[in-house]
Amino acid sequence: MTTSKRIAFLGLGVMGAPMAGHLARAGHRVTVYNRTGARAEAWVERHEGLDVHLAPTPAEAATGQDVVLTCVGNDNDLTEVVLGERGVLVAMTPGTLFVDHTTVSPATARSIATAAVERGLLALDAPVSGGQAGAENGKLAIMCGGSAEAMEAARPVIESYAARIVHVGEAGAGQATKAVNQICIAGVLGGLSEGLRFAQAADLDLDKVLEAISGGAAQSWQMVNRWKTMADDEFDFGFAIDWMRKDLAIALAEAKAHGLDLPLTSQVDSFYAQVQAMGGARQDTSALVRHLPKATA
Repeated sequence: MTTSKRIAFLGLGVMGAPMAGHLARAGHRVTVYNRTGARAEAWVERHEGLDVHLAPTPAEAATGQDVVLTCVGNDNDLTEVVLGERGVLVAMTPGTLFVDHTTVSPATARSIATAAVERGLLALDAPVSGGQAGAENGKLAIMCGGSAEAMEAARPVIESYAARIVHVGEAGAGQATKAVNQICIAGVLGGLSEGLRFAQAADLDLDKVLEAISGGAAQSWQMVNRWKTMADDEFDFGFAIDWMRKDLAIALAEAKAHGLDLPLTSQVDSFYAQVQAMGGARQDTSALVRHLPKATA
């Protein structure tokens, strides 16, 4: 049985809110902070009856906690929440644990880890994969960068919402692995989009096509979970294109820093830009198919 801990969770978006909920239902004392205060208030109301609390600033959320977790928007958001004048690091007690689930650049992750270690803290960069459904079902995959000691301290906590937890290396390695994850997803969705449009143009039974090819080498999570919704033009769920483009920008910048060209990823990113221009910025990443017009004959 997991020992109850005092936990602060900062960032209650489509990923963070259910993750924090899993922690509360696991018996932890959870204090939440969100930049939009109304969202945090609503989260506390939804979890009435559990040991949940609200804090007005990141520092107050982090005060007196065993573990502080963040899941915010981007590098700037994370830097402000963690390293700002009212950020979490100034309030954390030496020996306690900081875990970040935001997808940011490896450089930002390493900078925060250095600042945390200088204050006597344990730190882990731990971006997640699995989307909104994975967060809600407690089945996320988490790739972690940091010390073995930080990993050991974090695992019993993050098991509350993860199905797979892998320690991939030192600080920043989790974020670099998340870049690999997004590169691979971009390529898969590019191929899946073209395959679907081909099947439609050939006037094939799309359900039968899925049944046939999802049992072979072409099978992927995206195919199994998104083929039908893509065919039905349903995209108002899941991981938004705006966030995917943010992640791909990190991957492309990191690749450039290593002298590496990623032509396929760059091409898919440009297709996402087209879908954004079509009004799809907040649609699921599977809306990539929208950049390909349907055959008219």
